Amino acid sequence: MKFLAEYRDPKVAHRLLDEIRSAVTRPWVIMEICGGQTHAIVRNGIDELLPTEIELVHGPGCPVCVTSLELIEKAQAIASIPDLIFVSFGDMLRVPGGRKDLLTVRSEGADIRAVYSPLEALKIAKEHPDRQVVFFAVGFETTAPNTAMLVAQAAREGVGNLSLLVSHVLVPPAMTALLDSPRNRVQAYLAAGHVCTVMGWQQYEPIARKYSVPIIVTGFEPLDLLSGILSAVRQLEAGDANVENRYARMVSREGNRTAQQQVGEVFEICDRAWRGIGVIPRSGLRLREKYQAFDAERRFAAIDLQVAESPDCISGVILQGLKKPAECPHFGKRCTPSIPLGATMVSSEGACAAYYLYHRSQPRVKD
Repeated sequence: MKFLAEYRDPKVAHRLLDEIRSAVTRPWVIMEICGGQTHAIVRNGIDELLPTEIELVHGPGCPVCVTSLELIEKAQAIASIPDLIFVSFGDMLRVPGGRKDLLTVRSEGADIRAVYSPLEALKIAKEHPDRQVVFFAVGFETTAPNTAMLVAQAAREGVGNLSLLVSHVLVPPAMTALLDSPRNRVQAYLAAGHVCTVMGWQQYEPIARKYSVPIIVTGFEPLDLLSGILSAVRQLEAGDANVENRYARMVSREGNRTAQQQVGEVFEICDRAWRGIGVIPRSGLRLREKYQAFDAERRFAAIDLQVAESPDCISGVILQGLKKPAECPHFGKRCTPSIPLGATMVSSEGACAAYYLYHRSQPRVKD
């Protein structure tokens, strides 16, 4: 298949690996910011094929994983309201809150439905005009345009029984928050190609300059990732810190202006709590005043919850690239996809789920 098979060519992969081995002279820590990239790296064994001087660490690039515990609990409380229809992407149904998940709430009688597109929530709302319908809007910049389109269309059509529980988050503020941390280990980033398809890569240029960190935009196939790692290593070795686009077949510097305009029309930037990390200033999206009628948190304002994360879950330090899933004493034992302690074991983009799925139960041993 065009734009797929040619990016999985083993001969080219080995050539790129040889170039990486030739380029590296000292240890470097590179973070892939996207959970989809994490799964591709672990599935293809890329981190194990690299020279031991290069350590790949996994960032907070899974929107399901970083949705705050308080918002998960609020989702469960709203979903439990009689006669309400709660609509969500399927990944969110298994994410544990303080005591249970949305699947458990559904088993207790709540009407909770999994969808593939936000616009399905509009269809459900129009089919059930006598019931409140709440869509759990989760995702990075990649999915925000679809959510914005849902809100704009619902407003145009005057659909009054639809509201949104918004948990959209933004990648660049999370990157800077990690770099500002006194525990930071990141020396270069692999930026998420699908986010950059929407937003472009101009927003990364000030980060690269301020923190002297190379940022390489990459895709999700083995050759995309190896090419990105090679570019990062070459810049690190040369003392450079630039934004480099290694996903040119999909990403431009400006991104998708139409999608950006749709998001800007419906949403404004706000502070957002990230699960396992804390509040990151200006890292989220919320509905503009013009669209506040669609805000589920306002519509169901009586719900206010304070909950605590499981003390046994280390997903917070995993999301910050400080530990690997296999370093958790509960990995694969008390914590599995069937009985997860945290969101990183549930989501299809979670680092713990990747390690479990591809049988990566031991940390990589350095030479």
